[in-house]
Amino acid sequence: MVSFQDWLSFWKFCFSPTLKVHHFCFGYPLSIFFIVINEFCERFSYYGMRAVLVLYFKFFLHWDDNLSTAIYHTFVALCYLTPILGAIIADSWLGKFKTIISLSIVYTIGQAIMAVSSINDLTDYNRDGIPDNIPLHIGLSMIGLILIAFGTGGIKPCVAAFGGDQFEEEQEKQRNRFFSLFYLSVNAGSLLSTIITPILRGKLTHRHLKYTTN
Repeated sequence: MVSFQDWLSFWKFCFSPTLKVHHFCFGYPLSIFFIVINEFCERFSYYGMRAVLVLYFKFFLHWDDNLSTAIYHTFVALCYLTPILGAIIADSWLGKFKTIISLSIVYTIGQAIMAVSSINDLTDYNRDGIPDNIPLHIGLSMIGLILIAFGTGGIKPCVAAFGGDQFEEEQEKQRNRFFSLFYLSVNAGSLLSTIITPILRGKLTHRHLKYTTN
């Protein structure tokens, strides 16, 4: 069985500055492709969740407009405050690589908790399609949002800089292209998620309503 230490060693190998010269693909360090794909997925996940977050507050947790808006903006503000903490952790303690890995795990756990908190059947004891223990769902949601804010904000100051570290000094042209591709992946993930996620929510909500009606 592969241990966490083995898994971490593999990723250290992929991103090692001393070994990057030995594994290039199309003239770029192989690690660059992992970074770009990871950033696309992270942005897709974050903005997709944000696109339906207020609807989740209003129609699942049954909060009013004022409370839903207040919690939403508090969450967004926290996401833009935690990069300061992420930068401190990376510069003073773990370094960029371990910070990205550690906080990505925190971020994933937060998204998983948010997903679990939105499951009707978790507390729908009488099977009427309505959760019977709203405080539990609220508690899980708040824990999930705090972890997401800490994770997504914490890696924000590290990823672009870490990508730039993968290039040799003479690879200035490739480095410039990387940053163009990197920010393209950021915006592509954000754009696609805000289009696709509401569509998926609408279809799943319609299906759920038909199921509960029948």
